[in-house]
Amino acid sequence: MKEGILLCGHGSRRPAAVSSFKRLVAILKERYQDRYDVDYGFLEFNHPTYEAAVERMYLDGVRKIYALPVILFAGSHAKNDIPFELNTLQTYHDDLTISMAKHIGVSSFLLDLAAKRIQETEKKYPKVDRKDTCLIVVGRGTTDPDANSDVAKLMNMLWEGLGFGFATVGYSGTAYPNIKESLAMVDKLGFKRTIVIPFFFFTGVLLERIYAAVTAMEEQSDSEYIYTDPFGTDELILKAFDERLEEAKNGVANMNCQMCKYRKQVIGFEEYVGQEQVGHHLNVKGILFEEDEKPGEKQSGLGNKIKKILGI
Repeated sequence: MKEGILLCGHGSRRPAAVSSFKRLVAILKERYQDRYDVDYGFLEFNHPTYEAAVERMYLDGVRKIYALPVILFAGSHAKNDIPFELNTLQTYHDDLTISMAKHIGVSSFLLDLAAKRIQETEKKYPKVDRKDTCLIVVGRGTTDPDANSDVAKLMNMLWEGLGFGFATVGYSGTAYPNIKESLAMVDKLGFKRTIVIPFFFFTGVLLERIYAAVTAMEEQSDSEYIYTDPFGTDELILKAFDERLEEAKNGVANMNCQMCKYRKQVIGFEEYVGQEQVGHHLNVKGILFEEDEKPGEKQSGLGNKIKKILGI
């Protein structure tokens, strides 16, 4: 049976973020090309949609698809939107099986990569003792406390493992505290330096906002505020995808259902128990049409030129 890997992206209004995602696709395509067809799709804004990607894989003879979410934490995207899309698509073909892998989540590879990014950033500046340094770990932030708690867990492991004087979390949106609130609270503590590490794969609107907030605090504070690069396509991230792929193949790609607000009454989120699994991106699927290509192929042709002229 011919097998394939579908890389499930979110999508972005920023061309740089889409280009970064496609670089990851190209790298993973080369990494897995001996055993799998590798394709990709977006949940919103960009093309191809998951439906288009699955259809072209099916037409290419793929009958078993392992869907790898390019998502760090299990908020509504990983628990609702992506499964809803994939479950729907699987019904289109009786002989097609789609197995969804777990999000990256709390992973030793992610923890090692975060430590690497912190150390890389420290080397760019004069040495400051870690006990005089505060760490802020910034996650995407969701309405799901399970996802937010993973950010907090990784923060605590970095705090204790690297020996910072203090550490806390911030979020780019939805969850409390947001990055500006977190920076304001930390500034009152008087640390010589604060390092902000965003838990993001690539650049994009949210990462730009985080960097802008850190820069603004650096300009107004007597303390030093610096930030790390995003995770990108580091080998440690690729190893995390290897791990999630093997779990999906072996049937052990389980999420943490014990603390999931959709399955168990979690304090403050009781109304979500048993909620129907329905995607919420239906109105923005593929609205920014920019796909001319598969990663690695030259973008040319009359259609591409017309779209550039029209700005679409």
